[in-house]
Amino acid sequence: MGAINIVLWVAGIASVALGYRQARGPWARYQQLKEQDANESRYNAWRGGARDTGTTGASVAMEVLRAQAQRGFILIAAGIVLIVIGFLIK
Repeated sequence: MGAINIVLWVAGIASVALGYRQARGPWARYQQLKEQDANESRYNAWRGGARDTGTTGASVAMEVLRAQAQRGFILIAAGIVLIVIGFLIK
C-alpha cells in the first residue's frame, strides 16, 4: 500500500465526515417540516376543509433544506468512492 492509498482513504474519510456534518441538520429539519405538513393535511381532511395548494413559506424552506441535505449526501457518496478507489489501487 502506497502513499496514494492513504491519501485517498484520508480524503474519503474527511469527505464522508464533512458531508455527514453538512447533511445532518438540514435533513432533520426537513423531516420535521414534512411531518408537520402531513399532520396539517390530515387535520384539514378530517375537518373537511379545502386545503390551499399554493406555495407556502414552509414548502420553500423544505426545498432549500432538501437541496442542502442533497449536497451533503453527494459529498458522502464522493467520500465513499474515494475510499473504495483507495482500496482498489495497488
